[in-house]
Amino acid sequence: MRHERELRLAGYERIAGIDEVGRGSLAGPVVAAAVILPERHRIKGLRDSKVVPRARREALYAQILDRAQSVGVGCVEVDVIDRINILQATKLAMTEALRRMPQQPDHLVIDALSLRDVDLPQRPIIDGDAISASIAAASIVAKVTRDRICTELDARYPAYGFARNKGYGTRHHVETLLNEGPCEWHRRSFAPLRLLLAGEQLSLDLLFDEEMPTEDELDPNDELAMEELVVAEAVLAEDLDEQELAAAG
Repeated sequence: MRHERELRLAGYERIAGIDEVGRGSLAGPVVAAAVILPERHRIKGLRDSKVVPRARREALYAQILDRAQSVGVGCVEVDVIDRINILQATKLAMTEALRRMPQQPDHLVIDALSLRDVDLPQRPIIDGDAISASIAAASIVAKVTRDRICTELDARYPAYGFARNKGYGTRHHVETLLNEGPCEWHRRSFAPLRLLLAGEQLSLDLLFDEEMPTEDELDPNDELAMEELVVAEAVLAEDLDEQELAAAG
């Protein structure tokens, strides 16, 4: 908690860590959490939620809710993501998480982002969920919250496998999209969905090649593999956007 210690020495007392989950998913909401931990929180094993096994993550989630000074969660749904774009939706979810905190912070530490519309001192930290306990705690709260939402979506739309893939582009998920089309929880503004809805099935097939993992190959507890999928999707989406702009001329 080096960053938190530095800020406490500077006179700040309620330092909130903020992080989000679901930014690169093809479906479902983006969820953010804000957490103020006490200086001696005694929660062992706080790390980036992507590298914490599911059972341990659930246990940490319960400890965070029990011992944190204040916790807030923000959730921005698919229709808003499609309307304002995922980056702005992420910031909106973070702002909502702050607004929902019973006790307001006097300083923010945020994973990689800054919130210009929030009138509080703040420190964006690259890879913050790996080096800040407050941000790691927020990551875990956001992750557990979103995973539970995806499990609920899976019960309503079992064909896509949301309980396992959390909305990310596994081979099974994409094959189901090709065969059945998107459901109401898919992000139609994301490049692969835009292509599919435009009838560009061949281009979408080329995007997701034979190296994409199947549901059986992808361990649902392997968050690092999930993160690699997110990065790959983001790169592909950027490439498609550039191609579309070039074609438009």
